[in-house]
Amino acid sequence: MNETLASPVHSAALAGEPVVEFRGVTVSFGGPPVLEEISFTVAPDETRILLGPAGVGKSVLLKTANGLVQPDTGSVALFGQTITGLPERQLFPVRARTGMVFQEGALFDSLTVRDNVAYQLIQEKVDDEEIDARVLEALRFVGLEQTFSLFPGSLSGGMRRRVAIARALINRPELLLYDSPTGGLDPVTSTTIIELVLKQRDVYKTPSLLVTHRLQDAFTMCTHRFDADKGAMTPLPEGETDHNTTFLMLNEGRMIFDGSLHELVNSKDKFVREFLE
Repeated sequence: MNETLASPVHSAALAGEPVVEFRGVTVSFGGPPVLEEISFTVAPDETRILLGPAGVGKSVLLKTANGLVQPDTGSVALFGQTITGLPERQLFPVRARTGMVFQEGALFDSLTVRDNVAYQLIQEKVDDEEIDARVLEALRFVGLEQTFSLFPGSLSGGMRRRVAIARALINRPELLLYDSPTGGLDPVTSTTIIELVLKQRDVYKTPSLLVTHRLQDAFTMCTHRFDADKGAMTPLPEGETDHNTTFLMLNEGRMIFDGSLHELVNSKDKFVREFLE
């Protein structure tokens, strides 16, 4: 894959500002809080892995990060710009700088892989020739160039997830949001997806926020890197971890952990220890 899928250098990175910043965010949907007083940041080049059991608000947090959900209190900033309270029209240009991989891929079954990946470009009325070139480039990144004219119904679950990643990359995002990208997949296919996540992290330095409940995936991301020369994921030397990959953990809507892998595995918090077991 050529370099054009690399994220452009954005103003927040140049200024050293957080790419994402939550400030005391509470979301309730009119009932008990789903998220309560959430504060954290994602720095340029940082990958943050959001852990926690099902139903604790991980997906809601991810959707709040790009304005799909608005908080009751607190605020969210993307690339140094506060997006909380912005009208939908003003959210479009900020949201366009992010790529999101939804749970289960969320592809349109009635559209070909080409049109699924190109959906945003089609809405923007980009020229067909440019669309084809950029779709092929994104599909090549995920190893699925041959699926260009196929429909999602003919793909395996893992292939659908890889197409969803290609769609998230089509606009060369400055931030990637992954909502359980390996959920429901077998271990071998999960490893393939994690390898793609690491490829984007290590080769193109795209900051990301990734939701998962799979500890194996999370630990793999911390203890491996993508070797561009070999075109594969390789383990780091024993005892080393990727210092730009860190953890967040939610429980009952509250942030109970924010730190490194070393801090996570050595946490004295009872819930954290039970989760890791």
